[in-house]
Amino acid sequence: MSKPTIKIFFVDFWPNFDIENNTFINLLKDDYNIEITDKPDYLFFSIFGCQVHKFNCTRIFFSGENIKPDFDVCDYSFSFDLDNYNGRNYRLPQYFQYGNMEELLKEKDIEQILKEKTKFCNFIYSNPNCRKRNIFFKKLSKYKKVDSAGRYLNNIGRFIGPKAEDKWEFMKPYKFSIAFENEESDYYTTEKIFEAMKVNSIPIYWGNPRVGLDFNTNSFLNYYDFDNDDELIEKIIEIDNNDELYIQYLIKPNFTNNELNEFVKKENILKQFEKIFSENIEPISSKSNVFSKNIINKKLAIFNHELRYRAFIQKRRIKLFHPARILMKIKN
Repeated sequence: MSKPTIKIFFVDFWPNFDIENNTFINLLKDDYNIEITDKPDYLFFSIFGCQVHKFNCTRIFFSGENIKPDFDVCDYSFSFDLDNYNGRNYRLPQYFQYGNMEELLKEKDIEQILKEKTKFCNFIYSNPNCRKRNIFFKKLSKYKKVDSAGRYLNNIGRFIGPKAEDKWEFMKPYKFSIAFENEESDYYTTEKIFEAMKVNSIPIYWGNPRVGLDFNTNSFLNYYDFDNDDELIEKIIEIDNNDELYIQYLIKPNFTNNELNEFVKKENILKQFEKIFSENIEPISSKSNVFSKNIINKKLAIFNHELRYRAFIQKRRIKLFHPARILMKIKN
């Protein structure tokens, strides 16, 4: 049986995004013949530009950021948001992009893992904006040195870059990993906890109070199970000094009942795509004055879209304007 053909394109993604090799291409290529064209039937777009408004077709929003979909711009979305907006949104957690989820289901060689754990705890961040994370790092460091390998608070003399494989290799010898998000938000779970789990380094997690929807909270140190920083640090110290207790965390499955959660199961994601590709909708873009035959309406619409995007970028720049960031840039 021949596979159906879909015409797709990607715009407004982050720098170095590979149009021909990415999460969506890899998900769809076994079930569809994919034609990448700048005259698509389905446009995937993100938040790093405003080219989306040039395309009059079905638009699919995706972002790894803590940003909800705007259904005045998109027809469907894959986002962190739990709300399905009448079937238009699918919750695809950000960490899904960072590896094969099924690797976390494999049986662990506890004896080998213990041999590898020769270091205490790591902290790999270049974003200085999260005050709660920074304070926790300094508090835990009073017990024992926490190796900071990012650009922020670096104390090891070398920088571990964002390339996943290099980062995972660095993290592997550590018993614990500080896996705090950049901000606190329900349902928004990034790669930080997944990467620690991948190398069997117990995550010390904060950020998504509902993280139990993603992972088994008995397999890591969940900030929300403790009353405050000090209580959590007491537990870390107890585990650090008791191999049997450490093993009790290691042997727990990362996913509840050692089964992938519903959001990252490939068959569920493909079912959403099947819905998108089979529905005969009038795209939201067809209502846009960007495609108006009236030249004044068209120019006004384009101007408004660009103004809206610039306002969004300005908000991001203000958020990124942090004294520690400036010092890091000067230093580097």
